[in-house]
Amino acid sequence: MAIRQITIIGTGLIGGSIALALKAHGFHGRIVGCDRSPVLERARQRGAIDAGETNPVHAVRSSQVVLLATPVGTIIDLIGMLGPGLSRQALLTDVGGTKSEVVECARRVFGRSAGKRFLAGHPMAGKEHGGVEFADANLFEGAAWLITPLPQQDIDEGLPGEFLKWIEKIGARVATLAPDQHDFLCAWVSHLPQMISTALAASLVEEFGGSAPVLSAGGRALREMTRISASPYSVWRDIVLTNKRNIQEVLFKLEQRLAHVRENLDTRELAREFERAHELKKH
Repeated sequence: MAIRQITIIGTGLIGGSIALALKAHGFHGRIVGCDRSPVLERARQRGAIDAGETNPVHAVRSSQVVLLATPVGTIIDLIGMLGPGLSRQALLTDVGGTKSEVVECARRVFGRSAGKRFLAGHPMAGKEHGGVEFADANLFEGAAWLITPLPQQDIDEGLPGEFLKWIEKIGARVATLAPDQHDFLCAWVSHLPQMISTALAASLVEEFGGSAPVLSAGGRALREMTRISASPYSVWRDIVLTNKRNIQEVLFKLEQRLAHVRENLDTRELAREFERAHELKKH
């Protein structure tokens, strides 16, 4: 079935960027946005959507693909709200930053047909600032788009396959892994860096105040390490709540590593830590 209409629920940074990217890469179908009225107006002004609807139930009508681009908690709520009434010929997919609870919800709502009706996804792309004002058609160029298929799900056939072809057209690299593996991996490569940046920025504010010129004094390295500390809590709250155990584990391991560094500032072990760090391949 050809994709003639896509509904994107949540037309902020990610949802808006997906819409702009699809249009930039030749999608000639209709894109319907679903969000609050002021957000939809800004999305129209950016040329991201062709129509807007504030009611999710109305927004999904006649769409072959419904993409949930909201915080994870809202994604879970929307699967429960929209799933039972969604056309059996439509594909529901998401871009949530955690996957285990999302996939489990889809299994409960769709039952045995979950593999044909839901596709769990997570683009590893973003910015420290949210909102459709910062949407970018090139946001997904070279980025990984992680898919966590359900058991026996064939992601290469039907609507899932067609949708993923569009994902590749907008520049993303599709990779698959199990939901629990996804959440553990992202705890290390995404969630931990955010917690480090947030804690570092909060510590600097505590020590020097929010208006002290520490960023200019610290230079590029400090600016890069604190850049994502500007990310909104409203997005990270649900990620942390749905991946708490993994995030606790990786934070504890980092705490142990930092303690090891602190205790060996004047020993040869510090040099060995630098040597270990240099083994990380930065492709």
